[in-house]
Amino acid sequence: MARIEKVIEITPPPEKVWEMLALDRFQEWTVGLASSMLDTKDLEFTSEVHIPEDKYRMGASAFAPAEKITFKVTESLKNEKITYLIEEKGKNTGNITVELEPIEDGTKFTYVTEFEMPWGVFGKFLGRLTRGIGERDLYKSLEKLKTILEK
Repeated sequence: MARIEKVIEITPPPEKVWEMLALDRFQEWTVGLASSMLDTKDLEFTSEVHIPEDKYRMGASAFAPAEKITFKVTESLKNEKITYLIEEKGKNTGNITVELEPIEDGTKFTYVTEFEMPWGVFGKFLGRLTRGIGERDLYKSLEKLKTILEK
């Protein structure tokens, strides 16, 4: 399984940053490869969402029809940590974990994505080739998130 991790410091407190971690908000700040994988503009919540907080609760799920990917919250500690399981056609293809840690000047934001490439050995090779692109796009996504939150 491939893993990409990036850390950034953002001046707003974790409570403000948390608001951007709902799946239907990802499209606002992800770019490049991350944006295409997390194409959430047509996201359909498949679990009941009565209030905004329902999007973050354990077991909450959503389907992105453009990518045919299902996301499910497998861990959720409000304003601290959220993990999304990513499944394509019923197969676990990876996860995204975001940890928020209060620091003196705001929030330490840690984003970790772990994913399994399809296509066996060829997929592993392709994963190595695209890793640099994924890291660059994740860095740009976090910079965009920082810009949005620090306005």
